[in-house]
Amino acid sequence: MSLFRPFALLGLCLALAAPATAEPLAKQQFGAQRAASAHQPAPFGSYSRGCVAGAEQLAETGPTWQAMRLSRNRNWGHPEAIDFVKDLSAFAARQPGWRGLYIGDISQPRGGPMLTGHRSHQIGLDIDIWMRPADRLDLSRNQRENISSISLRRAKGAYVNSAWTRAHHEIIKEAAKDRRVARIFVFPGAKVQMCNDERGNRNWLRKVRPWWGHHYHFHVRLSCPRGMAGCVNQDAPPRGDGCAEAQQWVSNILNPPPPDPNAPRRAPRRELVLADLPQQCATVLRSR
Repeated sequence: MSLFRPFALLGLCLALAAPATAEPLAKQQFGAQRAASAHQPAPFGSYSRGCVAGAEQLAETGPTWQAMRLSRNRNWGHPEAIDFVKDLSAFAARQPGWRGLYIGDISQPRGGPMLTGHRSHQIGLDIDIWMRPADRLDLSRNQRENISSISLRRAKGAYVNSAWTRAHHEIIKEAAKDRRVARIFVFPGAKVQMCNDERGNRNWLRKVRPWWGHHYHFHVRLSCPRGMAGCVNQDAPPRGDGCAEAQQWVSNILNPPPPDPNAPRRAPRRELVLADLPQQCATVLRSR
């Protein structure tokens, strides 16, 4: 009999004696909620560590939008996010070939960490908007589960492809000019293209930030609504139009720098539990 076998058996016994379940993950608790909490609307915490009370559900179909992937139940947000969607989609409907916008994920009914996907979208102030022109607004629920957006990137995101249009530029510009918007995430090639094409006031370009992915959709992040003391804003973008930074992203895509052998290894991200979120989130979660 191996000398190690008794120790293995002892370890098995200890494991069986341990509590059957640890503290449930926050994503499991928030992902199980099907409706908003019975509170006045308020975001609590930060975009990647928080929740939203009294969220409003975006109608599945409106005069200038359709919410996509309805089975996810992520068409909930703070009322300012819902108003923003209505305003921007009305603008988009005036662009050639667009009848409005296809809206991806906003938040879960009470925000919080999601079962799959995003680290952000937790306080009802993040909105994913498809790059695919909304050329019809009568898609069935089944069609909205199966239709896909379109990718606008070329060369791993260094450039836009032939599906990019001036309407994409104008819609993102309109979003960035909105006082409610803190920043917009797009793939680097799109930011560089907008920098090259813009001939008017360039101040809005500061809010358009290059980030990985974001070639099937652009991600709008709203600032904390006025008077919401429990909401934590992200730091403002650096001053300037950000075009040189975006060009550096493109350069790194085309000519990746060699890996740094001395770079510290990233520790794996720990899953959030309710205690990691603002105290108000427990009340939001318990509300009937």
